[in-house]
Amino acid sequence: MEEKTSCVVFTFQGKEYMCSLELTMDIIGGKWKPIMIYHLRKGSMRSSELMRKLNGISNKMFTQTARELERVGIIERKVYPVVPPRVEYSLTELGKSSLPFILDMAKWGKNISDTRL
Repeated sequence: MEEKTSCVVFTFQGKEYMCSLELTMDIIGGKWKPIMIYHLRKGSMRSSELMRKLNGISNKMFTQTARELERVGIIERKVYPVVPPRVEYSLTELGKSSLPFILDMAKWGKNISDTRL
């Protein structure tokens, strides 16, 4: 007797995923994306301030990471028409919805840290 298995397909922005974790990791996976989201948790930040918070990130990687998060709707980029141009980043509602597990990951890192006093 053959057993029927159902396959749930998750779709986001026209791309199909066979697993919801695969979708999540595609959107916010990697080294810099969760850290960028974490630092934007308290509100908007100027581009230069956010880049300083991401210790060790290159300008190219910063721009690439911000563009990817903006493309999927996690962050919003606002450009002010002044000279020199002023750019601020903030979380969208979708980005804010990721904060519970981003903060859980930060808490987990704190809990396993060897540098606890």
